[in-house]
Amino acid sequence: MTELLIVADDFTGALDTGVQFASRGVSTRVFAESAGDLAAAFAEVQVVVVNSETRHKTPAEAYGTVFRLAAQARECGVPFLYKKTDSALRGNIGSELAAAMDAMGADKLVFAPAFPRMDRITRQGIQYVDGVPVAESVFGSDPFEPVRSSSVETILRETTDHGTFLHAAGDLTAEGTGIHVYDAASDGDLEKIAAGLRKEDLTVSAGCAAFASVLADRLGLGGRAVGAELSAPLLVLCGSRNPVTIRQMETAEKAGYPHIRLTREQKTDWSAGAEDNDRQTRSWVRLARDNGLCIVDANEIVPVELDRERVETQLGLAGKAILDGEPDCALMFTGGDTLLGVMRSTGIRELTPVGELFPGVVLTRMEYKGKTYSVVSKSGGFGGPDLLCRMAE
Repeated sequence: MTELLIVADDFTGALDTGVQFASRGVSTRVFAESAGDLAAAFAEVQVVVVNSETRHKTPAEAYGTVFRLAAQARECGVPFLYKKTDSALRGNIGSELAAAMDAMGADKLVFAPAFPRMDRITRQGIQYVDGVPVAESVFGSDPFEPVRSSSVETILRETTDHGTFLHAAGDLTAEGTGIHVYDAASDGDLEKIAAGLRKEDLTVSAGCAAFASVLADRLGLGGRAVGAELSAPLLVLCGSRNPVTIRQMETAEKAGYPHIRLTREQKTDWSAGAEDNDRQTRSWVRLARDNGLCIVDANEIVPVELDRERVETQLGLAGKAILDGEPDCALMFTGGDTLLGVMRSTGIRELTPVGELFPGVVLTRMEYKGKTYSVVSKSGGFGGPDLLCRMAE
């Protein structure tokens, strides 16, 4: 019986939150999309994670999707719900938190948006990334949806009229109807929040993978810890345009690892050159096997004017072509849109998380055509410049 439903607004977020439970030996399933009945999954595993894919939807659409998922969980007797949010405050945070509260019949929601291991903290209600307010970070200059405010309360008020309460570090009260936002600058702060609140106050909670991690113990969801190892060479398919990921690729290229740049035609109509592309995917696998790491990159000649969903679809077809060749390497997908495109093109509905290789870098198992593949995923903004080199080593 499922004890906890986690709803994330993108796929990599679903995985890096679900793995906090899987790595503790908790039976966990992660669904790529929110369509379909989850009743069977609720009867089989302790934690169900669903990607609502609502980050780029309207607030009303996001509210409706999250409400439907939360209502389904409540009808099936799932006692706890966790709304995974973006640590850079992207997406429809206010409307989605409101939907979770409304569907679960909760008068309060505990929200701890910090992710200290990734240097994303909350101080006096302001979200900081790498030491600067988030609106002044790389997320403030996002070409599609820049984060306009660093105030958590302001972000919430944009899409919900539920009341907001700000709690400084050490303030562990949760009195009042509405959304309770907690400061945190360390994992220890998050542990104190979870431990200091009543369990019933955590019926509906929200935050990043970091707060989910401490909730696993607080809710009594734990077992034998599971380790994660990557023993195969790594082929990276990168669709993220985040400067953090771009720097990681540049660092790996300077270190001598092969870096393939997809052509504009491959990013807009993969099928047009199918035969030649199949040869290329086999060559990428060989490069990964021979070097330990090969990067295939969709960033060059990807100006903003190219349609995001179209590129996502074509990258999904590229990923399917790689898998159809039965590669003898592990696969890494950067950016939630990239991985979701692969899932859609292959018809794979769910993944099984295993563990974290590095903070925010998740190892999962993928079943495709009777074979099991190791798949690594991460959000575009996660990791240091040498991350890919470290993984190759």
